[in-house]
Amino acid sequence: MYDVIVIGAGPIGLACGIEAKKAGLSYVIIDKGCLVNSIYNYPLNMTFFSTSERLEIGDVPFISHGNKPNRFEALEYYRRVASNWALKVKLYEKVTEVNSSAEGFELRTDRGTYTTRTVVLATGFYDYPYMMDVPGEDLPKVRHYYDEPHPYFGQKVIVVGAANSAVDVALETYRKGADVTMVVREPALLDSVKYWVKPDIENRINEGSIKAYFNSEIVAIRKYEADIITPEGGMTLENDFVLAMTGYKPNFELMESMGIRFHDDEFHTPVYNEETQETNVKGIYLAGVVCGGLKTNKWFIENSRIHAEVVMHSIQKQLTVDSGDI
Repeated sequence: MYDVIVIGAGPIGLACGIEAKKAGLSYVIIDKGCLVNSIYNYPLNMTFFSTSERLEIGDVPFISHGNKPNRFEALEYYRRVASNWALKVKLYEKVTEVNSSAEGFELRTDRGTYTTRTVVLATGFYDYPYMMDVPGEDLPKVRHYYDEPHPYFGQKVIVVGAANSAVDVALETYRKGADVTMVVREPALLDSVKYWVKPDIENRINEGSIKAYFNSEIVAIRKYEADIITPEGGMTLENDFVLAMTGYKPNFELMESMGIRFHDDEFHTPVYNEETQETNVKGIYLAGVVCGGLKTNKWFIENSRIHAEVVMHSIQKQLTVDSGDI
């Protein structure tokens, strides 16, 4: 019987483990992928917007070579954090079910069963891409994650999306020799596109270097073609790869199965007490970006690190009350 099980071994999940250890709580962190799996899936050459000290957890200094750290430095840093704190982490183990029990919760994974008094969801959102739900989306040529531009040299690439990820992918693959077409459901690129990048993509589109279809959608994908619908009608494009930068979402299915309720708003925001991070289900807490629901630009590592301390303080206090020590 653990005092707390943390689901998710990203930076916030690791921070929760650190705070659990500092509070003297028995804990384990479980993740269906590798350590900081979301960061691992970032583009290979990605650089963070934030400086390194804003990504620090557990009082472990994060020193980067440049003003802002890159993906490789972040992976190295969080490995060092996990090792320095000797965190109890179980990786490549997927949580399939969480049920209430007499003393707390029974948590089932694809490798075993655990019992715990409390649960912390720190699953983020990057593992669950928005699907286009079109025929052919399951073909190997369709990718919801982008790593590097080299494989797309000399290829006809469709980039789907209107936000930063789609713009970055379109520009980078174009500059490495891909024939790039953007398919954008919106009438224009989003205003949230980085201000220093937006003129670049707009100029490439205006000069015809990158083709773009606005108010348009992919409706079918085949091995060497893709069908799109535009305001002028349907058309078929020769195509080698579809890079669907359509965004990501939290694992709502798992949350709903645990009994977590959601606000009736456009972001499907989960119900939780902002003073304790506890959800409407007693003993289940949220930490990190999962707190924002579909508003995935509200919480980041930088401003949600504090959740770990708040959650573990709340759990420690509640377990003390439940044990009758106060």
